[in-house]
Amino acid sequence: MHGTPLPDLDAAPEKRARIEIIPLIDVIFFLLATFVLFTLSLDRTGVIPLILPKVEVTPPPVFVPPVEPVMIQVSDQRNYYWDQEQISFELVRNRLADYATKAEAKVMLTSDDRANYGDTIRLLDAVRAAGITEVSIETRFRPTGR
Repeated sequence: MHGTPLPDLDAAPEKRARIEIIPLIDVIFFLLATFVLFTLSLDRTGVIPLILPKVEVTPPPVFVPPVEPVMIQVSDQRNYYWDQEQISFELVRNRLADYATKAEAKVMLTSDDRANYGDTIRLLDAVRAAGITEVSIETRFRPTGR
């Protein structure tokens, strides 16, 4: 018989090395379970009794719109204007005394570009004598009575 030789049936097949994953998974789960149980046993915290303060709820403050200041103007003819109404100096003093009783009394003083400095100071003194502390002096040009 001539031809190819027959394979030897008694010879062992060639074995390759391989890594078994199933035992590694078991080891990883064991380590994970051990770690979790160990950290849970460390969680022993002491309790301190506390009495927390009570919060008192107050209603929000009521919005009060700001009070517009009263505009008092002095002209070069010694005329006085209370919010564009021409009045005498004595009436200005009386109105200032009444106006000073309001909680947020504010006054803005203004004058013509030709008004006497002394008349403006006289008006400022009357405002202070009435007890009004919030006084503004306008520094821009304003026509008489406006």
